[in-house]
Amino acid sequence: MPQAFAENQAAIIVKNVHKSFKIVQAVRGVSLTIPHGEFVGLLGPNGAGKTTLVEMIEGIQKPDSGEIIIDGKQWHGNREELHKIIGISLQETQFIDKLTVRETLTLFASFYELPSRRVNEILELTGLTEKSKSYVVNLSGGQRQRLALGLALLNEPRILLLDEPTTGLDPTARQAIWNILLTLREERKTSLILTTHYMEEAEFLCDYIILIDQGKILREGTLPQLLAGQQKAIEFTLENKLDDAMEFPAAQHLNIYWNPQQARGTLLIKDLDQELPLFFNYLKNHQLRLQNLECRQQTLNDLFISLTGRKIEDEIEK
Repeated sequence: MPQAFAENQAAIIVKNVHKSFKIVQAVRGVSLTIPHGEFVGLLGPNGAGKTTLVEMIEGIQKPDSGEIIIDGKQWHGNREELHKIIGISLQETQFIDKLTVRETLTLFASFYELPSRRVNEILELTGLTEKSKSYVVNLSGGQRQRLALGLALLNEPRILLLDEPTTGLDPTARQAIWNILLTLREERKTSLILTTHYMEEAEFLCDYIILIDQGKILREGTLPQLLAGQQKAIEFTLENKLDDAMEFPAAQHLNIYWNPQQARGTLLIKDLDQELPLFFNYLKNHQLRLQNLECRQQTLNDLFISLTGRKIEDEIEK
């Protein structure tokens, strides 16, 4: 992200932050700048350091070294002021089961001395008006996530931090969360950091995407910037039935990723005319027969493969 912002012109500035837990280096020298009103996605597999980084930005964790500046201020000496401008939704929110949706929102609104009008606005924004009298214990997973997002939005935060808000939700519930966030994005009053391991979520919602793995930033930019000039992807399957434990034969001059669980391969190439014939010769030389082949444009997951040799979703399944 461009670093030419003065501190009072950026919503969030992170400078060379490190954080370790015993022998695990969770965050290793991360720096980033988020302008006001921009939606930023932290995209990476489980264990990449996304949650630890966000918890330091939230003030929950303290960096071992480095500096974090929120709206021109550090957490030390400014906690009460910063809490008023930040909205937070963690991976899992614990509610009081025997409170209704309205009672839950009203309780949290009282912390900010907000009028009942704001509770009604949040009920409408999150699509929970018809569920306002329902006990929280009776809500579906998607409804609970919408309520958690509503709590984070009660104080009309200038900065919103969401840690994997749609993990475990079905597509319909996920889309409902996306629609709420798209409404906020159109208003451009809120800066957002969204951690996710869903590529389509980062692509759909975020102005700027940061790929993170093993506590370090691998690549960052807008979606067109990240994929500009990148390789094409060839998805293929084989007639040969390879043993799950068998490693796909190494190809010195070809960038091939083989997924033994799915019995499917991905070939990343820059020049179809030159590299596709090499691929066919490679298969012939190893007595491998194609069953299916499909060419498509590269995705963020393909970019992650080219940088790490792994797929994001493979890491999630572990």
